[in-house]
Amino acid sequence: MGLRQASAHERTAVAALESIGRTLTTAMVGIKALTDHLGSDEAFARSVVDAVELIGESQGRVVVSGVGKSGHIGRKIAATLASTGTSAYFVHPTEASHGDLGMVTSQDVLILLSWSGETAELANMLTYAKRFNVPIVSICANRDSVLARNSEVPIVLPKVQEACPHGLAPTTSAMLQLAVGDAVAIALLERRGFSAEDFKTFHPGGKLGAQLRLVRELAHEGAQMPLLQTGRPMSEALIEMSSKGFGVVGIVDDTGKLVGVITDGDLRRHMSGDLLQQPVEAVMSRNPRVIRGDVLASGAMEFMQQHKVTVLFIVGDGGAPVSILHIHDLLRAGVV
Repeated sequence: MGLRQASAHERTAVAALESIGRTLTTAMVGIKALTDHLGSDEAFARSVVDAVELIGESQGRVVVSGVGKSGHIGRKIAATLASTGTSAYFVHPTEASHGDLGMVTSQDVLILLSWSGETAELANMLTYAKRFNVPIVSICANRDSVLARNSEVPIVLPKVQEACPHGLAPTTSAMLQLAVGDAVAIALLERRGFSAEDFKTFHPGGKLGAQLRLVRELAHEGAQMPLLQTGRPMSEALIEMSSKGFGVVGIVDDTGKLVGVITDGDLRRHMSGDLLQQPVEAVMSRNPRVIRGDVLASGAMEFMQQHKVTVLFIVGDGGAPVSILHIHDLLRAGVV
């Protein structure tokens, strides 16, 4: 590459970085404006709370709609609501006008998105909603618009600068719509006490699904567990440790409670000529770290990393081992 070409490339790179920086700064300013609006505009704050209450009390589903970039944002809002326990789906306004309005009932709530509030494609949905008493939550930036004036709950966003230098491409405005939609979805999640276990029901696949699995679903039970009772010689402990392949053996007392474990490290610390003749309780580490079966896989991984262990026994209410979990079980499940 010649000097002239290299110089032009550098100027292009600098210009791109400056543009990216301006866009990110504009986005940050937009989010701050929205946060400030929540604290300073009583009507806006009340409308967001009213939207949460209206949807939370609804007996039906949430139907989200919008056109263009607002439509894309609406799809994301509907997906977030659905994945966090609020039954929701997206309907395109054009499809709604050609029969899909039949899916909307008076038990449902409509969320309609339009930055201007004057989107012509939403007119038929507004008419239908008024005719059949379907409540509307609107997300727009014009309190005097047709959409806001015909909504039970108009969420009116603050006017913000678009990242587009011409002020035309919806960028910051779309981000604000999404932020409000996500905020409403999370408020609804917390309102109904939606738990991690509930989350798992809606996210069975991928890394997130793996993280939400319980450790008892991944652990090894019964004869697969390396266990010995107190009083047994270390020679048996070595055989048990080697045959089960976990690099550890659990030691239980006469009641079946786990009282210790023997690891490779314990063997090295007690290496002597009579090691194989010693009782297991003379070598074991007492008060071993254990875990419950209803802990999430992601929590088990965090626990293992925090305490620098690769194997955990899962114990029941009485402290008896019910299964064993290796870090490789978590890795195979895709937790990391």
